[in-house]
Amino acid sequence: MSIIIMILLLSFLVLIHELGHFLAAKAFGMKVDKFGFGLPLGPTLFEKKIGETTFLVHALLLGGYVSFPDDEKNCDLPEDSPERFENRPIYQRAIVVSAGVIANVICAFFLVLFSALVWKYLPSGVYNIEIGKIVAPKDASVWSSGLKVGDKIVSVNGTKITNTYSLLNIVQLSKTRDGLVDIDIVEQNYQNIKNLNPALAKNEIIPQDVGVRLPEKIINEKPIVLDSKTAMGITKYEDNQIKLSDKVIQLRNNLQKTIDSRYYLSNGQYTLYDVAQAISDNVHPLNIVIDRKGKYLKLKPIYPTTNGAIGVQLNSKEILRTTDSFFDAFKGSIQYLYQNTYMMLVGLEQIFTGKVPLKDLHGIVAITKVGGDIINNDGLFYGLLLTAIISMDLAIVNFLPIPALDGGQLLFLIIEKIAGRKVGSKVMETIATISFFLLIALMIIVVFNDIWALVTQKL
Repeated sequence: MSIIIMILLLSFLVLIHELGHFLAAKAFGMKVDKFGFGLPLGPTLFEKKIGETTFLVHALLLGGYVSFPDDEKNCDLPEDSPERFENRPIYQRAIVVSAGVIANVICAFFLVLFSALVWKYLPSGVYNIEIGKIVAPKDASVWSSGLKVGDKIVSVNGTKITNTYSLLNIVQLSKTRDGLVDIDIVEQNYQNIKNLNPALAKNEIIPQDVGVRLPEKIINEKPIVLDSKTAMGITKYEDNQIKLSDKVIQLRNNLQKTIDSRYYLSNGQYTLYDVAQAISDNVHPLNIVIDRKGKYLKLKPIYPTTNGAIGVQLNSKEILRTTDSFFDAFKGSIQYLYQNTYMMLVGLEQIFTGKVPLKDLHGIVAITKVGGDIINNDGLFYGLLLTAIISMDLAIVNFLPIPALDGGQLLFLIIEKIAGRKVGSKVMETIATISFFLLIALMIIVVFNDIWALVTQKL
């Protein structure tokens, strides 16, 4: 039942989007031939002409369209008819093209405001993160740290923890033997090796079977300190580190197997600086402050594994903000949409820059499944709030300057305004066709990801 509700909510968003285009067109006196709810694939469930517009409902509800006379080859309107979309001023066409996006933004706001007024609460985006279970091996540092089940994590290395993503991000960045070493530590180790082996040059290959005296290792115990944006992955973490080559990592592994750690017998493949890198390593402790029954305690350092794990299971519960008055609900709705829209824009930037691989992209199938689970587990208001976020997402995506989307059509209108003439129909048709097939290819990938995630029970 919850999945059916989610499908209806998503269909409602599409209807709102197309209704925006339709109402804007009618307000400017443009003729609309067809208003379709659903995709014109398969059977048509309903068809009726009201005035000059034919209204249709198709079996595949997740879609919609508004068709103008200009779209029809056998249009009976004169070429210079003011009822044609193409004959209207650029600003009017721009408003009609943008009206679907505007409708989705307005819809998103009223969905959040409705939830805030009726439910009297809104999610704050801040979570209580508690330790549900310790599952680490008995020799792991978490056991000697003083951490206990039920402890609430307040901060890690000075970074306030308000969600699991921030915590897991810091833990991942703090894992040992991640192939990164601090440049300053490498330089110190190099100087120490050079002092013990003055006859060897920095970047010359050490002759085979030549013994190299090794200094005592300098371990860099440096906590990873992040601000809130970096912890959330919004901004990139930058540090004074270099990435070890596979060749140097192999040398490091070989040195660990050496019986006498004071010497290295050269195999004729490495330089003195390679050796300095190989004996350098970063150890990033996690200095955790917890809340135990209202009392803040600082634990002994915890050291993540090479996989970036500390061996605990987390329980998280979102803190709700009350919206008892209309002012609180109105203000809270704006803040809620702003925060989530900002995160969506960050996610979009990460997709286009390749930070989020194609295999991690999901679409309508996943949204329906996750939305259904949210409604089933957390209630209808969480489903409405998710629908509001999807409405904003639909607005943002449709506003992208891609020819097959509203943003692409708006881009053509801007070009027309600047150039003083319309973009050639053949050029527009070619670009639109290419964009359409690229979008179809992307949809196939996304649907495959969704189905695979369902089959492998990752959703």
